[in-house]
Amino acid sequence: MRYFFEISYNGTPYHGWQNQPNAISVQQVVEDCFTKVFRKKIDIVGSGRTDTGVHCVRQFFHADIDAKLNEEEWLPKLNSILPRFIAINSIRPVKADASARYDAKERTYEYHITRVKNPILLERAYYFFRPLDMEIMERATNLLLGEHDFQCFSKTNTDVNHFICTIKSARWNQKGDMLVFTITANRFLRGMVRSVVGTLLNVGSGKTTLKQFQEILKSKDRKQAGMNVPADALYLINVKYPKSIFL
Repeated sequence: MRYFFEISYNGTPYHGWQNQPNAISVQQVVEDCFTKVFRKKIDIVGSGRTDTGVHCVRQFFHADIDAKLNEEEWLPKLNSILPRFIAINSIRPVKADASARYDAKERTYEYHITRVKNPILLERAYYFFRPLDMEIMERATNLLLGEHDFQCFSKTNTDVNHFICTIKSARWNQKGDMLVFTITANRFLRGMVRSVVGTLLNVGSGKTTLKQFQEILKSKDRKQAGMNVPADALYLINVKYPKSIFL
């Protein structure tokens, strides 16, 4: 039977979600756990990849299991074997053809910035000390909304058919010393959120004008956009699916 598993993880020790030949990934750790528990090799399919060091509040993967799983019994079993950096939060049966990757309709990320140097937030938030004009940053952020070609914010040599994404919402929220950027879209390109944040910080700090930001959006040229901000302040917050796939 096919199940969807909700997972969260601290990405610090891992080289992203997806299996890699010479590095430890979250996917590999979970597959090794499942193989041990179910006494056979279990392959899992995630909702998407995350980069090295990226954290996850709520992601999903699917797996086909030859057993009837109930959360009261199986969540403690799985979590007792998984390392402390990874937790499975729920198990839900789905239709046989449901896909954690292809049925995902919406993904939400957050990027956390601290305005004051704080060692407690090391590998959890990006320290950015330069003054920021939040009003001009918000105006630039609003230009992201809707359907656009976001090739300028994508890693090069990425294996995709197109660079069109639909940004459903994007906003900045400040609380005390913390500045949080939240963005929701139907899909994201590799490195897209980190590049968007880096470019918006350039706008806010006066390095890039609003007009230049508009030109960057139209350019389809990664070299025109800002730096990729560090991965360890990025969080995958949620992935949404149609209710019809769940049993």
